[in-house]
Amino acid sequence: MRFVDEFRDAHLVKAVLAEIQRVVTRPWTIMEICGGQTHAILHYGLDELLPSQIELVHGPGCPVCVTSLELIDKALAIASQPNVIFCSFGDMLRVPGSNQDLFSIRAAGGQVRVVYSPLDAVKIAQKNPDKQVVFFAIGFETTAPANAASVLQAQALGLTNYSVLVSQVRVPPAMHAILGAPQNRVQAFLAAGHVCSVMGYWEYPPIADQYQVPIVVTGFEPVDLVNGILMAVRQLEAGTHRVENAYGRVVTEAGNIPAQAMLKRVFKGCDRNWRGIGTIPDSGWCVSEDFSLFDAEKRFSVKHIQTRESEICISGIILQGLKKPFDCPAFGTLCTPEKPLGATMVSSEGACAAYYRYKGPVNLS
Repeated sequence: MRFVDEFRDAHLVKAVLAEIQRVVTRPWTIMEICGGQTHAILHYGLDELLPSQIELVHGPGCPVCVTSLELIDKALAIASQPNVIFCSFGDMLRVPGSNQDLFSIRAAGGQVRVVYSPLDAVKIAQKNPDKQVVFFAIGFETTAPANAASVLQAQALGLTNYSVLVSQVRVPPAMHAILGAPQNRVQAFLAAGHVCSVMGYWEYPPIADQYQVPIVVTGFEPVDLVNGILMAVRQLEAGTHRVENAYGRVVTEAGNIPAQAMLKRVFKGCDRNWRGIGTIPDSGWCVSEDFSLFDAEKRFSVKHIQTRESEICISGIILQGLKKPFDCPAFGTLCTPEKPLGATMVSSEGACAAYYRYKGPVNLS
């Protein structure tokens, strides 16, 4: 298949790996931001094929993983109400709240439905005018345009029974938080290609300049990933810190301008609490005042809910690239995909789930 097969070419991957081996002279720590990149790296064993000097650490680019426990508990409180149809993507159903998850709500008779698009939730609201339909709008910049479009469509249809529970987060503020932390280990970033397809990469040069780190926009296939790593290593070895685009077949510097305009119309910037990390200023989007009628937090008065994270789970430290899943004492024992303690084990993009799937429940290295 074109645009797939050539980016999974083993000969090309080996050639790029050989070039990385030739170029690298000392240890470097590179963070891939996106959980999809983490899974591809582990699925194809790229981390084990790289020279020993290159360490890959896994960033916070998993939307399910960073959705705060507070938002999960708010979702559970709303979904428990008898007049509500609560709609969500499937991987949110098993994310543990303080005491239960959305699967538990559904098992107890709650109307929790899996949808594949927020526009499906709008259709459900049309068909059920006597019910309040809520869509759990989580994710990074990649999912935000569709979530904004659902609000605009609901408004155009005159629906008064549709709202969104928003947990939208943004990548650049998270990069600032990681790089500005005293314990930071990250020396270069592989930026998330899907996010940049929407937002472009015009926000990244100031970050590269401020912290003097290379940033390479990278795709998700093996050739994409090793090329991104090579470009980052070349910059690290040369002492430069530019933003480069290794995903040019999808990403432009400006990004999707109509999508960005729609985001500005429906959402406004706000502080956001990231699960396991804490509050990062101006790192999220909330529903703007012009569309406050579609804000589920206001409609259901759940702003008062406060929560407390598990003392065992170290997902927050993993999401900052400071530790890896095997460093967690609960990994593979108290915490498994069947009974997760934290969201990094639940999500299909979570680092812990990826390690469990591709490396096993026990560190044999």
